[in-house]
Amino acid sequence: MSARTHLPVGLEARKKKGWIGAHRYLLLRRASQLFFLALFLAGPWFGLWIVEGTLAGSLTLGFLPLTDPFIALQSMVAGHWPAATALVGALIVLIAYAIVGGRVYCSWVCPINPVTDAAHWLHAKLGLPKGWQPKRQTRLWLLGTILIVSALTGTIAWEIVNPITMVHRGLIFGMGAVWALVAVIFLFDFLVARHGWCGHLCPVGAFYGLVGRKSLIRVSAANRVACDDCMDCYAVCPEQQVISPALRGKPGTTPLILAADCTNCGRCIDVCTMDVFSFTHRFDDRVVEPKPSMPERNAA
Repeated sequence: MSARTHLPVGLEARKKKGWIGAHRYLLLRRASQLFFLALFLAGPWFGLWIVEGTLAGSLTLGFLPLTDPFIALQSMVAGHWPAATALVGALIVLIAYAIVGGRVYCSWVCPINPVTDAAHWLHAKLGLPKGWQPKRQTRLWLLGTILIVSALTGTIAWEIVNPITMVHRGLIFGMGAVWALVAVIFLFDFLVARHGWCGHLCPVGAFYGLVGRKSLIRVSAANRVACDDCMDCYAVCPEQQVISPALRGKPGTTPLILAADCTNCGRCIDVCTMDVFSFTHRFDDRVVEPKPSMPERNAA
């Protein structure tokens, strides 16, 4: 690895790959988020009932139930056993995210993610200080607290304030006060804590992180020997702490990003001009070996 003069984040990638190439996974994520949102809004807006409901619970094509397993878990601890179809729906979603990666939900599906990404972009653009950073375990404490509150009150506690469900309902029935909630999340990430909501507080992200701890789809720094220390991957990653074990690992250590916090957003792949990172599976721990130097070649 050789350090180089630092350039603005992503500039070198844009020069080498073009703007689209340097934002490929970001664009795909936005398309994915819009796609899922459109599926839920097509019915109430245009009468095309492909999916009925919200991300909390829905029925696809009139027969496939899908239920947020976090909602189902709250319902069970509250003493309200979900209907069989809801349990089947929760199991389907649970298995899917356990395979592809729990926090894929955060970066590829959640409609709040563009809000927090926009806040971070503006925060970085204005060069604001890092700000207050709650401990990352805070979201796990919030997750546990929500389950306790659900058990004590007999309610699905998180749905009372869940911004994801509120945005869905707001787009159908009118945003009204929901805009205030969205603004609070934006301002929190922009002014108070960088990546604060998704990275430190959101209990939904905490839950899906636990679900995807052993997921199949992973990002690998297989070509870490080519890293030129530009630090752009750290600058764009919403969970910076997950990169170092894979990128800075000693010989013989895995190049896979195995941390449950990784959202599989693909931004590290986008901005890396050295093609250090790539999507792969958790059993692919191959590492690109360094090429021998000239003296070594001559000696051989």
